[in-house]
Amino acid sequence: MMKKVVSMEERYSQWKSMVPVLYDWIVTHKLVWPSLSCRWGPQLAQATYKNLHRLYLSEQTDGSDPNTLVIANCEVVKPRVAAAEHISEFNEEASSPFVKKYKTIIHPGEVNRIRELPQNNNIVATHTDSPEVLIWNVETQPNRRADLGAPTSHPDLVLTGHNDNAEYALAMCLIEPFVLSGGKDKCVVLWSVHDHIATLAAEAGSNAKQGSEVGGSSKKAAESPSIGPRGIYKGHADTVEDVQFCPSSAQEFCSVGDDSCLILWDARVGSTPVVKVEKAHDGDLHCVDWSPHDINFILTGSADNTVRMFDRRNLNHAGVASPVYKFAGHDAAVLCVQWCPDKSSVFGSAAEDGILNIWDYDKVGKTSGSTGPKVPNTSDALFFRHAGHNRDRIDDFQWNASDPWTIVSVSHDCEDSRGGGTLQMWRMIDLIYRSEEEVLAELDKFRLHGK
Repeated sequence: MMKKVVSMEERYSQWKSMVPVLYDWIVTHKLVWPSLSCRWGPQLAQATYKNLHRLYLSEQTDGSDPNTLVIANCEVVKPRVAAAEHISEFNEEASSPFVKKYKTIIHPGEVNRIRELPQNNNIVATHTDSPEVLIWNVETQPNRRADLGAPTSHPDLVLTGHNDNAEYALAMCLIEPFVLSGGKDKCVVLWSVHDHIATLAAEAGSNAKQGSEVGGSSKKAAESPSIGPRGIYKGHADTVEDVQFCPSSAQEFCSVGDDSCLILWDARVGSTPVVKVEKAHDGDLHCVDWSPHDINFILTGSADNTVRMFDRRNLNHAGVASPVYKFAGHDAAVLCVQWCPDKSSVFGSAAEDGILNIWDYDKVGKTSGSTGPKVPNTSDALFFRHAGHNRDRIDDFQWNASDPWTIVSVSHDCEDSRGGGTLQMWRMIDLIYRSEEEVLAELDKFRLHGK
């Protein structure tokens, strides 16, 4: 019997009908232009039923409007507050009242990647189609009106060191104000912005009033200050697509690229690879994340449609390494992976198939009971599929560290759905991720209550 092929539209309709059952809260916000990156900023305020969060996202235009870095304020509804009617009646074609634009920065070129500085998350770095990394203090930057011909905003700092475009690979260090980048020059570049952070933070107080004026001009020089790299690391044979710091070290980091390699680096021992896994996947590697819970575990995502988890204790200098797990749950290239901050065994992966999968490797083998000779069967690990972006690829997502199990995600919508982009903020219902014992005990309590 032939397996029925379900169209993207049918799959999306099926998902939408299940929204009230699957989600504790969900917001869809239609974007005029696609966004290639989204990041949570600081939590701004707490109230009885909602928290106010800062959000960073981009607008990638066709040239009829300027490209922008957008700073928005978003209301995030607390767990078990949203009514079922609200959850079921969201409109994917409308702008949400939960998302309000706070400030617009006119970016010199497309914003391909945004990363916030952990030591001061009012300071962000961006990648565009150029060799430079741009640093912005979003509080001191003037609010611009995104009209054609409007003056481009000037970054607070420019990081130089690449000799070819560095478009996607970008990371900030949790330990020190260090920035890491990779590019088409096959290099990984490291900067320290420590000496500049105090200056940027001090400007926030003196320029706050001026920066809040629409179309206001800053006192910054026409040419932004720039700094060179702390180190340049060579070992890739093709474009470096993603980089990540070790969560417990400012000197250790990893990178992945179009050469199918996963490379581990240590700045203390030189500019050559410490470990190089020559064929980490069967295709280009697009993304990498280092576990904040166990620094031995690293996730990679690839054009071969899989996510793999490596244990760095099992990586050898000969370049041969088998992953601990291979996760196959996407029908297209994986573009983004990230560990969950709230449970050590959980992570998410987003892909060109428009699906954001949530996995728990602790579930591997719990129900199927079958394992292969080398890599266990990981089908049990997939426990949630977010299909709200099913019209086209998901470019980026991020867990909210201060609001457990809340995720923001952005997609690049296809022309069949009028183009543009979609921003979604969502939280799955807690009955899905809590332990079976807890869930059964709660359901039993409600059952007894109804008698």
